[in-house]
Amino acid sequence: MNRDSFNNQHRVIENPPLHVALYQPEIPANTGNIARLCGAAEIRLHLIHPLGFFVDDKHLKRAGLDYWHEVDIRHHESFEAFINNMNERGELICFSTHAPLDYTKASVKHGDWLLFGPETLGLSREIRKKYPCYRIPIWGKVRSLNLSTSVGIVVYHYLHEMGRF
Repeated sequence: MNRDSFNNQHRVIENPPLHVALYQPEIPANTGNIARLCGAAEIRLHLIHPLGFFVDDKHLKRAGLDYWHEVDIRHHESFEAFINNMNERGELICFSTHAPLDYTKASVKHGDWLLFGPETLGLSREIRKKYPCYRIPIWGKVRSLNLSTSVGIVVYHYLHEMGRF
């Protein structure tokens, strides 16, 4: 399955409460877990290329991802293309271990865009400086949380704050 046919086989969610954007994700299992979360929470998922894996039938099935048709997923060829396609309402909010403020300090509204960086590098300093950026606090000596865990923490926190449950 090429990307074009993949894009035509997804669910379309009208007016999603949030958008999750993964900037150059590297690990297919993390992206798969995030896709499952987006499908379950009716959130649109944006994948910003280049990806560190192939998005085709063989690779998705290997990762056990047979529910992609339940995910409203959009592909963007670059970060610039992603920014240019943000024609819907909402603000871009970034997440990084290097951010000064905790994610609970962000004021997130219906239609906002949550941007997460690649697993090994995170978001660039330029992106972190240009857009509001928040972190998930870590008290132990662990350097960072798994990407799919991080997305799950902030998405469900914001959905709860919005009164979705």
